[in-house]
Amino acid sequence: MKKLVIISSLVAAVAFVVSCHKTTTTTPTGTQTLELPATQYKYFTGNVSDSTADAKATLGRVLFYDQTLSVNNGVSCASCHKQALGFADNMALSMGFDGRPTLRNSKGIHTLLPNSSRMFFGTLDQMMTTMRTPLFWDGRSDNIVDLVKRPITNHIEMGINNVDQLVSKVNSIAYYPDLFNKAFGSSEVTMDKISSALGAFMVSLNTGNSKFDLSLTKGGTLNSLEQRGKDLFFGTYNCANCHLVSTNSYSTEDTNSFRDIGLDINYTDLGRGVVLGANTSNNKGKFRVPTLANVALTAPYMHDGRYKTLDEVIEHYSHNVKGSDNLDPILRNSDGTPRKMNIPDADKQALIAFLNTMTDLTSITDVRFSNPFKIK
Repeated sequence: MKKLVIISSLVAAVAFVVSCHKTTTTTPTGTQTLELPATQYKYFTGNVSDSTADAKATLGRVLFYDQTLSVNNGVSCASCHKQALGFADNMALSMGFDGRPTLRNSKGIHTLLPNSSRMFFGTLDQMMTTMRTPLFWDGRSDNIVDLVKRPITNHIEMGINNVDQLVSKVNSIAYYPDLFNKAFGSSEVTMDKISSALGAFMVSLNTGNSKFDLSLTKGGTLNSLEQRGKDLFFGTYNCANCHLVSTNSYSTEDTNSFRDIGLDINYTDLGRGVVLGANTSNNKGKFRVPTLANVALTAPYMHDGRYKTLDEVIEHYSHNVKGSDNLDPILRNSDGTPRKMNIPDADKQALIAFLNTMTDLTSITDVRFSNPFKIK
């Protein structure tokens, strides 16, 4: 009797959690059971003036990890964006719902956006729709709500041909009505709500506790090798001319830039040129420059994942820049030939040591961003 009384007194607070524990769905990899905490996690600080922002991020977290968002229940958003890897993938090309490779490397989510929820004041919807910056390697989307729809409906990635199909699938799953009701005041499922919730979760994925970040904000220090790498990064090799070093900083010019870094003489992927059309030949072979938050975790590198290590990336700039048609002026000598930086091994080691200081271990272990499903 005592046990029944205790359960009765808690039922109002944890009803949806209890139902989630009892609700399972079958996927090709097993049976997944949703487990959420009795007390909702807090994702946003007071600068986001939306009382349901945390509920939307909670729903977004579930959707992000739910394999039922793919046509055959085979993959989720998290299949290609793994928390332990800075929400990137460890494959050059990720595998879609039917085992076919994606066309480009999966970017780490931390490299896509600045720390939106820390730097924006307003509603969650305003944050996701008015803070426009080019997304994906080729910049084909300019806001997070649009971005999240594209992998879901992509014929290789998640394979949903008709969004009504996805709405029906989500609507039929027992753990979603309460989550949608908490996030939107109604259990009705729509594609706009799915996109909004996924976007809320993604913009909550902030970094800012790396060794480098803390050296700027809380008086932390770098060791001598890391400091030398920092000096080389900002000085000798001027890497910061193209790369933001942390998502705590934000520059429209830098995060909106697309550059041809001389990967190939003949373009096998037109990059930004695909989006802007055949008449914009000066954009062919250009790709969006990522920030470097958690860069040490997000290998392999480049739009096609050709480089497995940071050492290989640095070696590209050291000796392997090709004289492609749209090679960035920064990577050309005064006579127009490709610039070879000829970086000594000691400098490479220092640069890599500095790049490792951009790893935010809290972001890759934070339970708020982890998989809420248990697979059996």
